[in-house]
Amino acid sequence: MKLPSFKDYVPSTPAARTFALTALISSIGTGLFLAGSTVFFIRYVGLSNSQIGLGLATAAVFGFLATVPVGALADRFGSLRALIGTQLWRACCFIGLCFVSDPIGFTVVASCMAVAEGSTPPLNQAVVAETTSPQDRLRAMAIIRTVRNVGFSLGALLAAPLLSASNPSAFRLLVLGNALAFSVSACLLMRLKLPRSTAARASGSVFSAIKGFRDWRYVALSTLNGTLCLHMTILSVGIPLWTVTATEAPTAAVPILVFINTVLAVVLQVPFSRGADDAKGAGRALRRGGLALAACSVAFAYAQGTSAAVALTVLLIGLVLLTFGELWQSVGGWQLSYLFAPEGQKATYLSVFNLGSTSEGIIGPSLLTTVVIGTGRVGWLGLAAFFLLASLLVRPMVALLERQQRPAESEEAKGIPEPLGS
Repeated sequence: MKLPSFKDYVPSTPAARTFALTALISSIGTGLFLAGSTVFFIRYVGLSNSQIGLGLATAAVFGFLATVPVGALADRFGSLRALIGTQLWRACCFIGLCFVSDPIGFTVVASCMAVAEGSTPPLNQAVVAETTSPQDRLRAMAIIRTVRNVGFSLGALLAAPLLSASNPSAFRLLVLGNALAFSVSACLLMRLKLPRSTAARASGSVFSAIKGFRDWRYVALSTLNGTLCLHMTILSVGIPLWTVTATEAPTAAVPILVFINTVLAVVLQVPFSRGADDAKGAGRALRRGGLALAACSVAFAYAQGTSAAVALTVLLIGLVLLTFGELWQSVGGWQLSYLFAPEGQKATYLSVFNLGSTSEGIIGPSLLTTVVIGTGRVGWLGLAAFFLLASLLVRPMVALLERQQRPAESEEAKGIPEPLGS
């Protein structure tokens, strides 16, 4: 694999460079807040652990339900306008969070925040496509993901002195800092100059666009991708819990493993995006992601019942495989989701595709803690088989979507409209 140069991490167009800057600013704000959010909710708002959990679970449901309607709105009024709106909406929500003093208020504000958070990834992807050429779109997404990882880390570092102050004003600054970041991001997006799009805007109501979606092949692909997105929960929940409760590896290894994942993701995301510019290459990347995640699950399974040194070595191998799976999955998911989304309905389709990863965020923690870790080595080996099956299903699913796309493109060339998701 060719090592990347500095130029590889610079977007090719001024609009894409501006968009990358907005991603960095907003991710710094998010990292700032996430580092101290739990402390803020408990010490400043005065919530209990169960109240926080219930509020966030309720918010996740609202975020899930709102994703596709917001995508349909974006198809009708423009992805950039919708993204600006979500950034301003999130800024207002964080300001509102400063005035929350009870569980009901927290749940309402968190639900409003989740509406924008669930819709942002597909809107980002749609806007990136409008700011770059088709040949550079995938590299731009990789750059932005790299920038966001850097931003999260910087935000977490900035939160440290505020958390050490341990007073209400410091916690308020955490929240308002995030609101400021999203406001600045929205202002930069307002200055973004996009090329005039030749794609027709979606007509009709948002409800009719959602009701008319019948593309089961695209939904099946999003489900496969969502299955592979389980790497997010493995990193945030699985590795810490498994390391501490089932292996002899030292507890101090957990933050080190997470740090290694972050560094590898920053350094390797752009190189891993090469060769996935078409459906064949993107499908290959998604399959590789599934195979890497299956291998990492096997490694984690055999970290149990060994000495501390062996367990730490096996966990490190599993962590590297997990990171490779994460990188390949993200590349394959980005490209396939965009390639098979029809013009004029890109944001709606991308929002549907994002439901797969959103569902993982809702189901994944319980699945991993109860089924996988709860059954020990057998659970991890079962998860490896699950990832392997998902990987094997990618090729036939991509082939089905390609066969569906060919007649649609032929009809479009003749000027005959194709029914949505027929």
